[in-house]
Amino acid sequence: MSQQQQLVILGATGSIGLSTLDVVARNKTLFNVFALTAGNNAKKMAELCIEHEPLYAVMATQSAAEQLSSYLNNTPCQTLVMHSQQAMSDLCAHPDVDTVMSAIVGAAGLLPTLSAVEAGKKVLLANKESLVMSGQLFIDKVKQHKATLLPIDSEHNAIFQCLPHSLQNANADQNLQKNGVSKLLLTGSGGPFLTRDINTLKAVTVSEAVAHPNWSMGQKISVDSATMMNKGLEFIEAKWLFNCDTRDIDVVIHPQSIIHSMVQYHDGSILAQMGNPDMRTPIAHALAYPERIDAGVKPLNFSDLCDFSFTKPDFDRYPNLQLAINACSAGQGATTTVNAANEIAVAAFLKGQIGFTDIYKINAQTLDDATFTNVQSLEDILECDKLARERAAQLVTKVIH
Repeated sequence: MSQQQQLVILGATGSIGLSTLDVVARNKTLFNVFALTAGNNAKKMAELCIEHEPLYAVMATQSAAEQLSSYLNNTPCQTLVMHSQQAMSDLCAHPDVDTVMSAIVGAAGLLPTLSAVEAGKKVLLANKESLVMSGQLFIDKVKQHKATLLPIDSEHNAIFQCLPHSLQNANADQNLQKNGVSKLLLTGSGGPFLTRDINTLKAVTVSEAVAHPNWSMGQKISVDSATMMNKGLEFIEAKWLFNCDTRDIDVVIHPQSIIHSMVQYHDGSILAQMGNPDMRTPIAHALAYPERIDAGVKPLNFSDLCDFSFTKPDFDRYPNLQLAINACSAGQGATTTVNAANEIAVAAFLKGQIGFTDIYKINAQTLDDATFTNVQSLEDILECDKLARERAAQLVTKVIH
């Protein structure tokens, strides 16, 4: 890399944002933090501003921005504090910015990420909902504005690394089959309930659901991993990232989370990307692509690996995974609806309002009740998202009462 990259991090106080800042701190001559954004965690954002000295910090609300300003008063930090989604979008498109890490959880990350794409930036995509909600629209904009799109999810980053160079470009109309690829093998650990008695899943507590056996993640994505909705959303994301059909993707349960995904070729070869389960590896890969930099991650010690197993997913145990795969086949309206319903249902579960198995019931019922037709424009997508959230919230209320 010939010059220092100017970086915006959307979702700086979350696990991906903090891991990104860790990698950046190890490679200060290569990256400079131009702006940080966050939701409402003003205290953590103040710590990050003092440590990394971004030019701008953006909070989701005015009250959070005021809190942040008060924390930064009487410190040497000169960071300009702003608020609103529009401010986030404006900074993503700033002419001085080279790279945007999209790590806001949920649908809230869509518009700022699209702003970065429309400005032709290098976009590191950790926000899977952007593609789940707006797949074709998003990819069309990547091509139209000649943005660079690099996946951060460990599974998609692994697939990207295992693909031939000719397929590592979302600007092009890639074709897996014509480039010798027969399958994308998307691995998942199965979460904390892989071997739990399926009849006891109704009684799962929040603390049990967020206790992932291998990865350190935020609460929402941890619950999604427990239901395997996370893998379903990744399945949808893979379809758009790699320009393939649902029949080109298989999900494989791999409890140890050492192989992060695989690519199967026509000649019988299967290439796998392996490593310790640490998100700093895919983050460092994408930040420096096509070069390699220090991520602070210890390499695998194969003599320590005592188990290495694989199995098919059990859709009775993971009905949310099947629901997401079916939505992927049904089209944009279905995937937008399932994603929106799931955000509402998981939030309700985390608040103790509904049970663990109610998450699937609400997601499935919301999809059954949806009346979307031709969802193509951004306005269509946002309206579909809004209606699904409203219906899911109604269903949550029915469960509560």
